[in-house]
Amino acid sequence: MITNTVEILLAEDNPNDVELTIHALQKHNLANRIHVVRDGEEALDFLLCRGAYKDRDSVTPKVVLLDLKLPKVDGLEVLRQMRGDERTRVMPVVIMTSSSQERDVVETYKLGANSYIVKPVDFDQFSEAVRQIGCYWLLLNQPPML
Repeated sequence: MITNTVEILLAEDNPNDVELTIHALQKHNLANRIHVVRDGEEALDFLLCRGAYKDRDSVTPKVVLLDLKLPKVDGLEVLRQMRGDERTRVMPVVIMTSSSQERDVVETYKLGANSYIVKPVDFDQFSEAVRQIGCYWLLLNQPPML
């Protein structure tokens, strides 16, 4: 059972991006409490405490790192459902995707994303982007007390 220790929910289906993200967070001592889901359906199950996660503590992550191009349920729909549910409405969501298409950027912000990051291709740049995301959302950001 997953307890209240999850600080980051990483919704990413690309194993290389998962590995790079975890490596970058570990390198900067920010990965102690990360949970990875591989598709949008699993992300929603985790966040809404249903399916395989029905017995999970309902303590929410400090931030969700969400890819747009997920199998089963895409990232836009995950975001849409998160913003439609009282439990996840104000949870910070950082879109981390390879898409730099303006329509994706606009749509995610319309749906309530807190940030939109195009994944750098270069390993060092990717690592630095993840470090900055982790530092800001885990250490500096002050979430609302719900």
